[in-house]
Formats: sequence, structure tokens, C-alpha cells
Amino acid sequence: MEMKDPGNPRTAPARPTAHGDWAGGATGTDRPGGTTTGTDRPAPLRGGSALFTLDPGTAHLNHGSYGALPVPVQRRQAELRAEMESDPDGFFLDAPDRIARARAEIAAALGGDPSRLALISNVTEGVAVALDSIPLGERDQVLVTDHGYGVVTRAAERRAAEAGAVVRCVRISPHAPDAEAVAERVLAAVTPRTRVAVLDLVTSPTARAVATPALLAELRSRGVTTVVDAAHAPGALPVDLGGAAGGADFWVGNLHKWAFAPRAAAVLAVERSWRPRVRPLTYSWEHDRGFPRRVEWRGTFDYTPWLAAPAGLALLDRIGADRLRAHNDALAAHGRRLLVERAGLRALPELPGLGMRAVRLPPGVAEREHAAKALMVAVRRALNTRIAVRPWQGGGILRISAQLYNRPEEYLRLADGLAGLITR
Repeated sequence: MEMKDPGNPRTAPARPTAHGDWAGGATGTDRPGGTTTGTDRPAPLRGGSALFTLDPGTAHLNHGSYGALPVPVQRRQAELRAEMESDPDGFFLDAPDRIARARAEIAAALGGDPSRLALISNVTEGVAVALDSIPLGERDQVLVTDHGYGVVTRAAERRAAEAGAVVRCVRISPHAPDAEAVAERVLAAVTPRTRVAVLDLVTSPTARAVATPALLAELRSRGVTTVVDAAHAPGALPVDLGGAAGGADFWVGNLHKWAFAPRAAAVLAVERSWRPRVRPLTYSWEHDRGFPRRVEWRGTFDYTPWLAAPAGLALLDRIGADRLRAHNDALAAHGRRLLVERAGLRALPELPGLGMRAVRLPPGVAEREHAAKALMVAVRRALNTRIAVRPWQGGGILRISAQLYNRPEEYLRLADGLAGLITR
């Protein structure tokens, strides 16, 4: 059956294959990133918008928050759900083994051993599992940064409060020039009482690197257990979970953002010495099977996102992961240039190769949560555009994303319309 074009007017759709697979090709040129010769306007990869069912009237520049599910993966999940409803007893009887097979395929794509990974719903859950598995004592210190995801930081605060430990938040300027400067700030906060560091591989509000291999190695040498929030890594960056868990004791990455998996699907990678001590959030009939099954099984749960996740990774492989990342990186960089040049915003340091960029809003704009949300609503209503805005003292932070379905003119519309909204 041939995949139908969802009618997005922003691109001339390519003809998919008989199974709705990626057709390949690019407009303008086939160079990595699809960049058009003689201009910094990245050309779209042909057929990209035809893979999605997004509302064509809205510029979706916030892929980093929730992702977008390609049509072939939507179909695979629909097949699994139909199978489940046709024979619930049979589906759930076979589910643990099918989950293990899906995990093996996902592990192969991420360069890891299936025995080191567990499938979970999202990074927030994975961090909670990790924190609940790490013993803490009174006055022990849990290290976080002010670039961390808010709910993850709250989870650390709750766990610390239960144990009588304390959370120390490392404040890092959004304008810190590079990963080395960030690492210096983190390491300066380590004390003999520091037991755990919860750090982002890629920060959510500022789209920059924190948990670099060098920083993780130094923390390990100081006896600090590391929990890495890698929500934006799978699909967006090369991931190799061979050996230790990405260099961390616990490493958690979402598959439903950049790896084209259904929501909600994520992986929790655990270093060998911690696996017997991993404590799931719920008890189940698979508990005595040990890690990872004791973490994965939760009875009458919808496992179809996990079982469909390999289809998303296979699609990413057919498109060409490196090619897609180069395209997204170039398009996000183009969007940030427009925001700097046309809206007068200040660029924040970037993570090369990532399809996200961040800019600083003027002082007094979006410095509190309610104001950040109000700006996102205003941009949606006035410009038909979705963005991410996070509050920050001294001027909020606006983050844009780039994915197959985005076009340069969408960022131009945002840049030209934003100035009027932030000066009201």
C-alpha cells in the first residue's frame, strides 16, 4: 500500500516505496545536510514532510520537546495495538519475550549489550529508578546544575529529602564558552560529601553539552556516582553504549524525540556493578528475573511504543543518520542566525552536530515561568509557530529545533515576527 501525502504545502512530497519507507534524495544537492551551493539556506531533504502528519498550518520548531512520529512507525504501532486487542491474553503472555527481542534490536542500534539496557517510558522515569537505586545517607550531597530539566531536579530533591541528604545546584552561565568551562564549574562544586551527580548530556533549555566523557571520567575518579540525562541523544547524536553505560553509572535516553519511536519509549543503561541493585518503581511478576526484566514489566501496560521503536530506528537508518543530523544541524544553525540578525537576539554556545540551538531573550523578557509560557502562546497565536521558551534570570532562553519537516522560511517568519512580540 502506497503512503499518501498528508497534504503539507511546505514541500513537494517524494513518492514513498510500497511500504511507506523513505524514498531518499534531496532537492538542490545531495551533499550532507542538503545545503544549497552559494547560500546558507539549507535545502530540504526530499520527501521529508510526507513522512509526517503534522498540521501544515503550523511551523513546528520544537521537535526537541515531544518529537513527531513518522507515518511508517504510526502504522507499525497501529498494527501492534490491533494485535493486542484481537487477543489480549496471547499478547501479554508473549510480551516479555517480545520486549527482550525489541531491546536487542535497539541495543544493536545504540552500540550496547541488551543485558545492560532496560526499556522504560521516558528519562524522568529512568532518573527516578536510578536515584531510588543509589544509597544515600544523611548530609550526603547530590549535585545538579541549573541547566537541568526541572522535573529531574525535583526528583533529586525528593530523594535527597527522604535520605536526609542535600542537593547542591551548580549555577552555570548560559554564556559559558565551552564544555571545559562547564566542567570546571561542576568539579569546583564537588566535596568529600558528594555521592551523586545528575547531569545532562544535552541540556534541555540551552541545548549544550555538560556530561562529557572527560567530566564523567573525572567524577568517577573522585568516587561520584553519575546519572546522565541523555534525553536528546538517541537519534540526534552518535550514541555508543559499549563498555560502561555511556561512561556513566546510569544513562537514560529518550527514543521518542529524535529516534522516531512512539511516545513514550526510552532506554536506561546501567553499569555492571549497579545492575543487581537496580530497584524498579513497581513490583512485578518478572521481578525475580533480575535486570532488565524487573524494570521493564509492569503488567497491563501499553508496550506498543517499545515494540514499534525498532521500526523508527530502521527508518532513521534508511534515511541515513549522519545525513539527517547534518541537515538538522545546518537548518538549526540557519534558524539561529536569523534570530540573531533579524530579531536582535544573542546566540548561546552550541553543540555542533545537534539539530537544536538556543538564543537569549532581552532582559526582562520571559524571566519567570508564567511569562515564558505566555510568550510561547503568543508566538503560536500570532505566528502559527511552536517554540520552547524557558525562564532565566536576566532574560529567558528560546530554543529552536530542526527536523526533516522544517523549512528555512519557517525560521524567517519567527525571526521577523518575534521582535514585535517581545517589545510589547
